[in-house]
Amino acid sequence: MHNFEYASPTTKEAAVKLLGSSWGETEALAGGTDLLALLKDYVVTPKRVVNLKGIKELGGVTYTAAKGLRLGALVTFEEMLDNAALKANYAALWHAVAGVTSPQIRNMGTVGGDLCQRPRCWYYRAGYGLLPKGEDGKPLVADGDNRYHAVMGNNGAAKFVNPSSLAPALIALKAKVKVFGPSGAREIDAEKFFVTPSSNEQREYALAANEIVTDITVPAAAGVKSATYEVRQKEALDWPLAAAAVALTMDGKTVKAARIALGHVAPTPVLAESAAASLVGKTISEDSAAAAGKLATANATPLSRNAYKVQLASIAVKRAILQAAG
Repeated sequence: MHNFEYASPTTKEAAVKLLGSSWGETEALAGGTDLLALLKDYVVTPKRVVNLKGIKELGGVTYTAAKGLRLGALVTFEEMLDNAALKANYAALWHAVAGVTSPQIRNMGTVGGDLCQRPRCWYYRAGYGLLPKGEDGKPLVADGDNRYHAVMGNNGAAKFVNPSSLAPALIALKAKVKVFGPSGAREIDAEKFFVTPSSNEQREYALAANEIVTDITVPAAAGVKSATYEVRQKEALDWPLAAAAVALTMDGKTVKAARIALGHVAPTPVLAESAAASLVGKTISEDSAAAAGKLATANATPLSRNAYKVQLASIAVKRAILQAAG
């Protein structure tokens, strides 16, 4: 990897002062499970790496029935997995964490790092950029090996899929992402945190280059039943081919309100509003869950080699709904 400066601040104010104003100048280090690979492969070549692990206020998990859940950006997946209140009240989030089967990743990977990890697209990882083109200027993904690429939201140049394990569950649960930068703190709805870049110089999330994620808040979960269902090729550590997270607010056996979020099928997580609306006023059954799954993927536009992902996403929605409803 290229040589770089290394800084280890102990406050968020010091951290953002050390980060550059343009992407690529500097990188923030949390667990390092993604960044170290990018550094070793020369995909990113920052002049400075800013270690966030010494900032104590970025850690910690707190929960109250009245206020809900707060996750520090440096909370590890293992801490989440071991938290009884999280497991009991936010099943969709706990399922997503449990899906990361590597003990090494769970012990080092962080909440903030998961939200800000870079795409797993092999063209990007090989150094062709987020919007890869060949020497002739033609896009590489559309006519290339796109087995694991986007089947939704792929009408532009971006055809990678968002890799976050936590994003669908956080979106379904109406979470908010808190960030801090030179202008102070601000809060972003989870579904608006992820963006589709229009150039290789942009990132896939609504952060400025000199901002950091500080914590995530999830509203109180009373009366909400939730689940995440992921489809993988293997039980060992692997990113899902498709995932769905569901949050149901019930009135007895009838759905009063619903939210459905799809992951690993588009450059950003997809909030399936029409599918969620189709459940309102109904009882959950195999038929209503299957119909919602079909609605969630009705606008899919698969590429030449990944049409199978449409069916997987539809089934993931169906099974997440049935799991949430018990």
